[in-house]
Amino acid sequence: MLIKKLLLSLPLPEGVAINSSDSNIKVTGPRGELTRHFEHTKIKFNQKENKLEIIGKNLKRREKALIGTWRAHLRNMIKGVNHGFLYEMKIVFAHFPMKITAKGNLVAIDNFLGEKATRTATICSGANVKVKSDIVTIEGNDIEAVGQTAGNLEKATIVKGRDTRVFQDGIYLISKGVIE
Repeated sequence: MLIKKLLLSLPLPEGVAINSSDSNIKVTGPRGELTRHFEHTKIKFNQKENKLEIIGKNLKRREKALIGTWRAHLRNMIKGVNHGFLYEMKIVFAHFPMKITAKGNLVAIDNFLGEKATRTATICSGANVKVKSDIVTIEGNDIEAVGQTAGNLEKATIVKGRDTRVFQDGIYLISKGVIE
């Protein structure tokens, strides 16, 4: 079934500007700028006063879904350059005290379950990691970089070869949201 024309619009808050002249959309705001590539033959962008319109003509089901996905990406980009994203993680250990340090683009996890080797997790570009006592805060403008960094930290502390009901040590996500 073909949909003749679909129009979705995104309101732009004050202080946020969008450059949609080509397939690379650039969103600038008070916290910085984000750029992402959006390209499809049937989908175009139209910028009016305080909103960005995503227009599609002769769409099938897949293109209609793609418009919704792009709208969600653009909404996250607007929210990121306007407020920023903040994830909080908790360091949990019962058996051996872990030592977490963030240096450059790596997070070093020492003494996890008494291991001598240091485990590492990658910090994605665009995310900042701060460690304070048993709370790790990850913040940035790009929600994908912030979320992937949190995922990298959780994955680095997976317990293998032990009963996970007893060994619940690790770094776990406790809250996520925008920076107020």
